[in-house]
Formats: sequence, C-alpha cells, structure tokens
Amino acid sequence: MLSAIPWIGKDLVEFIWGGFSVDNATLNRFFSLHYLLPFILCALVAMHLIALHEHGSNNPLGITANADRIYFHPYYTFKDLVGVFVFFLVLGYFVLYIPNQLGHESNYVLANPMVTPASIVPESYFLPFYAILRAIPNKLGGVVAMFSAILILLALPILDISRVRSSAFRPLSKFFFWLFVANFLLLLWVGGQHVEEPFITLGQIGTFFYFAYFLIIIPAIGFIENTLFDLACKETTTTNNTH
Repeated sequence: MLSAIPWIGKDLVEFIWGGFSVDNATLNRFFSLHYLLPFILCALVAMHLIALHEHGSNNPLGITANADRIYFHPYYTFKDLVGVFVFFLVLGYFVLYIPNQLGHESNYVLANPMVTPASIVPESYFLPFYAILRAIPNKLGGVVAMFSAILILLALPILDISRVRSSAFRPLSKFFFWLFVANFLLLLWVGGQHVEEPFITLGQIGTFFYFAYFLIIIPAIGFIENTLFDLACKETTTTNNTH
C-alpha cells in the first residue's frame, strides 16, 4: 500500500521492510508491532475512561435540565458490561466451535515469496475495507479510499448537524443506519470473493453508499430534522400567541 504513494513510496516500503525485500528484519519489526499494539490500545482505553470521568460524556437526549440526565455509573457501566459479555459469547462460539468459518484456505498455505496466491483474502475484520480498496481501479485511489473509510469516522461530529444526537427519537436516522449496516455486511462478503463480476460492481456500489452515508445522508437527515423541528416550534409559538 505504501508503494502507491508518489515519489517516496518505494523508499517507505524499503524502510518498513528493513531492506530490499521481506526478510528477518521485516518479521521482527511486524512481530514487535503486533506485540506492542494491544498495550497501546489498552492505554488509549484508560485515557478515554479518565477523560469521560473527568469531563463527562455528550448529551444524546438533547435536553438541558440536569435533573433529567442519567449517571454513567451504574447505569451505563452495566449496560456496557452486557454488550461486552454478548460480544465474548459470540467470539467464544466462533473460536471454540467454528474457528475456520471466517478464515480462508489460502491462509494455511506455507508462505512462499516466489509464488503469489491466486486469491488474496485478509482476515474477516479487514474484508469490508479490502472490498473498498479493490473497488477503485487506481492503486493510489484505492489506498486513499480504504484509509478514508476509517478516518471519515472522525468527521462525524461535524457531519451530524442534528440537534438530537440519539437515534431513539429519529426514525429516519434509524432506517438509514440499518441500511448502512446491511451495506457493511455486503462489503464484508464481497471482500472475500474473487475479483470478478458481479463482485466488482457490487463493491463499487457498496463503496459509493458507504461514503454517501457519511457525506450526504447524515447531513441531509440533520437538515431535514432541524427544519421540521423549527417549523413545529414556530407553529406551537403561533398557536400559543393566538390563544
């Protein structure tokens, strides 16, 4: 992926490799990265919980009265614990009973630098983003789209202009959210298929909807909801003044 960067891509690849090809230095570096990364993630989680405890969370209900707000502990602590246990229940089922269900037979082939597998299939959690990478014919464009699919989540606080953050009172937002979930699962399935029709077209359609959801649908829903909210408030004010 780094080789797709103009001018400096080749130098970056050789720097990551630690040489002119994949060798022992490359394996040592990637092993060290995979060993240290979980500890870094744990530190980030601890920092997040500290920030949440010190500064509080957002206001998903969109209310201003402090008396109507919900304490994080014990309400959301136990709610999060339920989600954690359900996650580990599903994960445990896959790990203990069907460990090969989300894998691919190519992952069991002994690595050979002289032979490229006919079908490259990443791990299951990378498949949606791998489908986005393949959906763009240009190599650099595919790499940019893949990383943008993750980084675009950071723009959500800006893109979501609705005054009410929670989806509990927003049926239109709920509908498109579940469409987004279905599209994400479609990309997951397409990412595990061969690069051929109709999977190429399906991947391109899924990629377009993925970015359209963040860049077009979410702002449009917020604008519609805010407009309806203003009209309802204006009508209520007019009715009260008339009485």
